[in-house]
Amino acid sequence: MDDSEGFLASAARLLESQGVHVVGRATSGEVALHLVDMLQPEVVLVDVDLGDEDGIALTKYITARLPSTRVVLISAHDWDELDELVLESGAAGFLAKRDLGAAAIGTLIAG
Repeated sequence: MDDSEGFLASAARLLESQGVHVVGRATSGEVALHLVDMLQPEVVLVDVDLGDEDGIALTKYITARLPSTRVVLISAHDWDELDELVLESGAAGFLAKRDLGAAAIGTLIAG
């Protein structure tokens, strides 16, 4: 989930080139929740900063509704700017967008 269609397309291409099967993309919380309910994915990437929407609240909702789905928060900001929010969200972890990749996601959800 990211409010930028351009970022979503780039991230999907990157992850699929690294062997990750991307099952859905959403630019709004409403669409993200619908897809999560319908697809029940293993992992969901959620941008912390979603413009008018709240990525932390979305993460809390997803983790409460589907405890087996792991949420990884992503952001253009660094961890030190967001550490408390990430820890309170129930997310499996945090990745700066520049570090996004299959190996980094795998490390977060394994830990």
